[in-house]
Amino acid sequence: MAVETWLMKVKTAISHGFDSVITSAPIPKAYKKSTVGVLAFEIAGLMSKLFHLWQSLSDDNIIRLRNESISLEGVRKIVSNDESFLLGLACAEIAENLRIVTKAVSRLSKRCEDSNLFRFERLFDEFANSGRDPNPWVLSCKDMEAKNKKMDRYVTITATLYKEMEELSILENGLRKALQCSEHEQTTKEQKIMDLQQKILWQRQQVKYLKERSLWNRSFDGVVSMLVRSIFTVLARIKVVFSIGHGYPTSLPRSLSASATVHPTENPSTFSFVSGPLKSSKPEANKELANGFFESNSKVLKPPKTTLGAAALALHYANLIIVMEKMIKSPQLVGMDARADLYSMLPSSIRSSLRARLKGVGFSASDPVLAGEWKDALGRILGWLSPLAHNMIKWQSERSFEQQNLLPKTNVLLLQTLFFANKEKTEAAITELLVGLNYIWRFEREMTAKALFECANFNGLQSSS
Repeated sequence: MAVETWLMKVKTAISHGFDSVITSAPIPKAYKKSTVGVLAFEIAGLMSKLFHLWQSLSDDNIIRLRNESISLEGVRKIVSNDESFLLGLACAEIAENLRIVTKAVSRLSKRCEDSNLFRFERLFDEFANSGRDPNPWVLSCKDMEAKNKKMDRYVTITATLYKEMEELSILENGLRKALQCSEHEQTTKEQKIMDLQQKILWQRQQVKYLKERSLWNRSFDGVVSMLVRSIFTVLARIKVVFSIGHGYPTSLPRSLSASATVHPTENPSTFSFVSGPLKSSKPEANKELANGFFESNSKVLKPPKTTLGAAALALHYANLIIVMEKMIKSPQLVGMDARADLYSMLPSSIRSSLRARLKGVGFSASDPVLAGEWKDALGRILGWLSPLAHNMIKWQSERSFEQQNLLPKTNVLLLQTLFFANKEKTEAAITELLVGLNYIWRFEREMTAKALFECANFNGLQSSS
């Protein structure tokens, strides 16, 4: 009876402890508005994306974009060899990523008490289209770097808080189950409950400590102000990096090493590259500007009809190319079932071109010289095609799981994938890979069969002698 009474008291105490969050004295309304609270996790995600956007516009990454990304052999062969077009794609994708973050911040700004933050959406549209920054919210390079370090710390601590709160929830659920279950050994149950109580007490202290240090207990207006300033500065950086004077990039600066080139002034209210309206002597540029900066850049991301993106085949072809890459590296390991699976992945257009290429081809594949030539040819094709396929997988995977990961892991842009690749040219390259794979696969099988036959004959001669 004593043990049962004690258990009832513990259960009641725990229940009261869980209910105290709800039944405690109400928090003043003003305080609720001024702190971030549970929105800390969403805001941490937005901060990490802004941090990543800023890093993608760093001197090193922009130089890499100019010297490597848009110069990839595969990009030049099946996407475009027009540098201006490729820069337009890069700029448009970065601007689109910023627009998505801006939309989320705009929703948060509607909760702000500060009137300027409350009007963020309208002020940002005005800034994007005309360059006006009356508040001013564009930061200098030095201030932006300091702000990024601060946001990065907040993101890290808030991510830790999320994990610790999940752990606390698991412990509390474990205690509830322990109180409800009936065990024969009451002493064991009593000890288990006491252990869980101790763990919960420590875990709550840990969560409380992290809430104080993370975004959870920060001023709501202050945190949104950080986001707003970062957004304004990232857009200003985009316009500098891509030399945007008419709403569309025409070239990339040859040198970005000097801070004056990246940030023309340390005074955040007088950035020369966004002072005054964006004018253009070209009628089409003026037409784009009339639609708005982000609207005009979003149109650039719409894939032409001749591309894999428009045909919704980019991801499928990326997987197909990666499967063939593995087969070409080890043709001797490819069985009949694997060949059948590969053939089932082929769309009708590639099947037709493959049949046409293989028409009249003999069944024998015993020429080692020809097999070597095919291996070299396939290696050259994969050398420029495979990176685009792998980039396509990385790009898609990052977008699929970005809600689960606070920090993106790659800087892959759509122009480096198969999304804007010409469908006809890509299918021609894939067909060539299939023809070559067919030959070296048959060659490996014939060589293996020949070796087995010779081995059998040799063993037969030995046994007869």
